Amino acid sequence: MSRLLPHLIYLGLLFLINSCKTDMTAKKLKTEIGKELEKNKGVFALAFKDLQTGEEILLKEKEFFHAASTMKTPVMIEVFKQASQGKFSLNDSVTIKNEFKSIVDSSPYQLDSVDDSEKELYKQIGTKRKISDLVYDTIIVSSNLATNLIIEQVDAKKVTATMRDMGAKDIEVLRGVEDGKAYEKGMNNRVTAYDLMLIFEQIAKGKAVDSFASDQMIKILLDQRFNDVIPAHLPKEVKVAHKTGWITGLHHDSGIIFLPDGRKYVLVLLSKKLENEKEGVESMAKVSEMIYNYFKSKTRTVL
Repeated sequence: MSRLLPHLIYLGLLFLINSCKTDMTAKKLKTEIGKELEKNKGVFALAFKDLQTGEEILLKEKEFFHAASTMKTPVMIEVFKQASQGKFSLNDSVTIKNEFKSIVDSSPYQLDSVDDSEKELYKQIGTKRKISDLVYDTIIVSSNLATNLIIEQVDAKKVTATMRDMGAKDIEVLRGVEDGKAYEKGMNNRVTAYDLMLIFEQIAKGKAVDSFASDQMIKILLDQRFNDVIPAHLPKEVKVAHKTGWITGLHHDSGIIFLPDGRKYVLVLLSKKLENEKEGVESMAKVSEMIYNYFKSKTRTVL
């Protein structure tokens, strides 16, 4: 024991030194991130979490943002939760329609395919599609029509309740997409970077519903077609399971980043009040690259 003790003390000191170096590097990185984002007129939030060490880098992580399509990840989680409870099967079919009820007064409204990133589903009105197919379209091509059909199936209030059960205290899913009357009254879906980080962490750790559901959700998220923020400047061998969201003056991305060596982290980037969306998106993509380079360079000290 006497010979082993000095060696253990040395390793312990090495661990503390490495930890301090990492902490200082993280502080410097946060400063550099701030400088990059400050090049733009707008408001940004960031939440990063190393899923091995638990280290976090946070910036305006509790500020509310209009959710845009990032709320489709909570909706997907609710679908898998209710399917696991036997309320329906993912192979069950839903009739495609384009008429929904406003949460304000139950008056009907329709979606316009011009404003949707996916058009083909509008050509299938009156036919049936599997719930699993609609969830897939909700995530990878951000179909608003598929989203509204799914929300009608699972109930927006239950989506929010599940978020609370998962520890996400501020995510609010009130309604489907393009409910004009609700929008005019300020009744919007909202998120924070911190809460999105929490739910993606649980997906990554197999704790969103269960390990099978989490794995299935990751497979869907990996097929994301819109890749202009988090994955934009990352190497091709790095895999990103993520969900984007955007409306005028606002652009978001949120997901899990998988490195070839098996390590992974969660990153959420939110923005609003962007005067130049193209430049704002490019800055967020650069921030993602900065986070990746920092994460990749970190050494793991094992005692």
